[in-house]
Amino acid sequence: MNSHAMTSNAASGRILDLVVVGAGPCGLAVGAAAARNGDVSCRLFDRGCVTNSLLNYPYYMRFFSTARKLEIGGVPFSIPETKPTRRQALAYYRRVVEHYDLDVRQYEDVVAVEGVSGDFRVRTRKVRGGEESVTRCRAVVVATGGFHEPNWLGVPGEDLEKVSHWYYEPYPYWDQDVLVVGGGNSSVDAALELYRNGSRPTLVHFAGELDRGVKPWVRPDIDNRIERGEIPVYWKHRVAEIRPTEVVLRSDESGELTTIPNDFVLAMTGWRANPAVLLELGVGVDDETGIPVHDPDTMETDVPGVYIAGVLAAGHNANKVFIENGKEHGGRIVAAYDRPKTPAAG
Repeated sequence: MNSHAMTSNAASGRILDLVVVGAGPCGLAVGAAAARNGDVSCRLFDRGCVTNSLLNYPYYMRFFSTARKLEIGGVPFSIPETKPTRRQALAYYRRVVEHYDLDVRQYEDVVAVEGVSGDFRVRTRKVRGGEESVTRCRAVVVATGGFHEPNWLGVPGEDLEKVSHWYYEPYPYWDQDVLVVGGGNSSVDAALELYRNGSRPTLVHFAGELDRGVKPWVRPDIDNRIERGEIPVYWKHRVAEIRPTEVVLRSDESGELTTIPNDFVLAMTGWRANPAVLLELGVGVDDETGIPVHDPDTMETDVPGVYIAGVLAAGHNANKVFIENGKEHGGRIVAAYDRPKTPAAG
């Protein structure tokens, strides 16, 4: 507890139906579903801004999904193109918030959730100023996304400043030797952008080919670049060590080490969710898959009144749940939520 005054809706006895932890697209889908229901009150908290995770996408990326498949709450995502850009998506999801007048508390971090079904107390702290508040609610939805921690390479030198697990744009890497780690869409998109903007990208991938999920309209482009030697690839290799001016690669087949010149490393190895809030509430999480125990029809966990939405439901395999299917969780949660007819005691 800091020196700032504690504010709370508990003193008045008011209790909300739902509090959503996270205001990404799937969290907003919960809010939109509650608003459309008309009889379910809902408040969303996020330690960052609305759809904060989209800010970390490459600046000029275009979504794999069509605009229609990214729509939530029945709000049309109308653009001239079929597939929206990051910038268009950011504008769209903010329009959803405005359309439904959602109660979103940006830059307010959830620090603890206490209580039981029917009467939870959500403690929050404002990122700027540190003021703390308590919000009471009957049910909690955890929709904190999957960008909490990267899948680390776990090698010496990964902490060097030249190593990044994010890729935004190619311009800082002009005329530089850049190692791109991975064989999925993020790696391929980065390598192609780097190549076309005067960098010298090299791919390294533990498999013997690119991932099957690489976008079909991109596959011929990257295949041609690889075939012509314009983007060198080390198949069935892993990063063994990162040094200030070079990188050491190890063959999975022979164990042979190869050292190549290097200025930057882009480790496009994916990210994973952090189920800390769920664990503190006592929700069971499978050790191997990272999937929280939950009913896929209602999204309620094994702790009554605690639901999950979005990529958290996929555990360590974030590619199983994304906006296109994670947005459906909001409707399931609101439909399953059994709103008490009388308010909880103050």
